[in-house]
Amino acid sequence: MSGLLALTLGEPAGIGPDIALAVWRRRAELALPAFYILADPTFLANRAKRLALDIPIAVVEPSSAAVAFRTALPVVDIGVDITAEPGHPDETSAPAALAAIHRAVADVSAGIAAAVVTNPVAKNVLYRSGFAEPGHTEYLAKLAQGSTGEPMHPVMMLWSPELAVVPVTIHLPLREVVARLSADLIVQTGRIVAHDLIARFGIARPRLVVAGLNPHAGENGALGKEDFDVVRPAVERLQADGIDARGPLPADTLFHAAARSSYDVALAMYHDQALIPIKTLAFDHAVNVTLGLPFIRTSPDHGTAFDIAGSGTANPTSLIAALKLAGEMATRRAGLRASAA
Repeated sequence: MSGLLALTLGEPAGIGPDIALAVWRRRAELALPAFYILADPTFLANRAKRLALDIPIAVVEPSSAAVAFRTALPVVDIGVDITAEPGHPDETSAPAALAAIHRAVADVSAGIAAAVVTNPVAKNVLYRSGFAEPGHTEYLAKLAQGSTGEPMHPVMMLWSPELAVVPVTIHLPLREVVARLSADLIVQTGRIVAHDLIARFGIARPRLVVAGLNPHAGENGALGKEDFDVVRPAVERLQADGIDARGPLPADTLFHAAARSSYDVALAMYHDQALIPIKTLAFDHAVNVTLGLPFIRTSPDHGTAFDIAGSGTANPTSLIAALKLAGEMATRRAGLRASAA
């Protein structure tokens, strides 16, 4: 397997193209791993011109991308002519975003790329085109399942040096969380997290904490029975598996500095319980990492930012972190495979 990263374009009308161009310009300064971007080369060249960036574009196949990366931005043509303007998605937006994802998954599944890094997509734009998956991560899992024939349970982890969090339920209305939350779901999620922290992050014995669903983790049942009936049995099952897990613990005291030093990842019961603390602590540099897939996938932890697309003001820090983390995980995995050979 090569050490190349496959970077998707994301939503063309968003800031994905802007930050991809910006990070390539700083590739040497930042010691970035080599990557190629899956896009329409003419579209990218036009965006660079709009941003007044003198960036050479090399239309390549992945086999020559590493060499090209030194002097030009390597672009693998996705075969979709993009006409979307910054901030204004059009009928080419969804086909382009999906074509880039398809090709990235095909390349990493074939061993052409070492990992996938995805720029942000706009789910509402995809939905209008007939997209049927709940989100980006679920779509990646569907493609992975199609290539392997094995069922997938993708787990979203938001990672930063300050904090790593996993929402057990993700994009659900709050009123549906209780109905969807189960001990089985918590256990399955915890097992995947523990496994991938060992395999992909090199943590020999990951320490997991599990947040309670209710205030004060239910206050011994006075503030809801779910923590006693659902969360605690799940934690006990994880412990029986030999996983270092604690909980349920009150979420309001899990994220200060002293508490964070006692664990490697916090499992939260719903989306905002996980994302509010990490976006408070690491808004610009957190990375979205998908666990539970047969390949490495990272992504910036932000959206398409239509309001600033094409302006040159988008902050590429999270994409830089996503590329570096993907490269580190790919290097670690290659080393483990070499040792096992």
